[in-house]
Amino acid sequence: MNTQVTEIAMTRDIRAYLIAEAVNAAIKAGAEIMKIYKNADDYDISVKSDRTPITVADRLAHDKIKEALGTTRIPILSEEGREMLYDERRNWEMFWLVDPLDGTVEFIKGNNEFTVNIALMQDNVCIGAVVYVPYYRKMYIGERGHGAHFVPDMAPSADAGYSYDDIVSAWKPLPFGSGPHPHPRVAVSRSHQTAETAEFIEKIRRRYPDVEIVEQGSSYKFCMLAEGVVDYYVRTSATYEWDTAAGELILAEAGGRTVSLDDGSEFRYNKEDLHNPWFECRSCNCRIEL
Repeated sequence: MNTQVTEIAMTRDIRAYLIAEAVNAAIKAGAEIMKIYKNADDYDISVKSDRTPITVADRLAHDKIKEALGTTRIPILSEEGREMLYDERRNWEMFWLVDPLDGTVEFIKGNNEFTVNIALMQDNVCIGAVVYVPYYRKMYIGERGHGAHFVPDMAPSADAGYSYDDIVSAWKPLPFGSGPHPHPRVAVSRSHQTAETAEFIEKIRRRYPDVEIVEQGSSYKFCMLAEGVVDYYVRTSATYEWDTAAGELILAEAGGRTVSLDDGSEFRYNKEDLHNPWFECRSCNCRIEL
């Protein structure tokens, strides 16, 4: 028996199993989120130590993901999980990096722009990614070295049980579209713009007067970049690793890129401080040069 071939086959099987588990976990979390979303009286809004809001939907989605991914026996680092000491997680070889409800502000506003982010990290590098948009029933999947894909019409469900083959049979490769837009399209955060964001947009506008600005909440911006719906995204306000890991891989596998705005470096993950630097993203067809 060829041992090397067997190891490769097992690796593919494991990857397929874990991607399917992440997809199903995201759909189950989406079901919890949508139950709460239908009734604003049940949001139970409070403020965390970093002065960002949290709702009961965040907590229920976290619990559902923790339950669904618990069978993988891979540790979970989640925005809504307990404070995880660096000494405890620094030597993890593999872990799930999760934002159970990305775009809580958008959820509270009722504009449908929120996502579930699940990233599979190995040696602090994202190797598998799921971003789910429950309101629009959209699933985005990235696998390092194996492309990015979109699955339409995956409804939130407490009983989600898709196999990897089910998922592959329904997905479509990213990006969509045939090339650059006639007018550059730049995405910005809907609820977290800063003076620096405005200055950056003006810098773009001076060079590209016909630029179109697209406001959008949550990690869905990464998915729009991966699709090719927008060309560029700049972020000059606080984000955490769970906000970007899944979306960054999906964008990268669709031919785009995410780098630090300060020095053009790639992101590092599982740092002692889980904050990201300010950053910019480019789609595969981005023609913006500054």
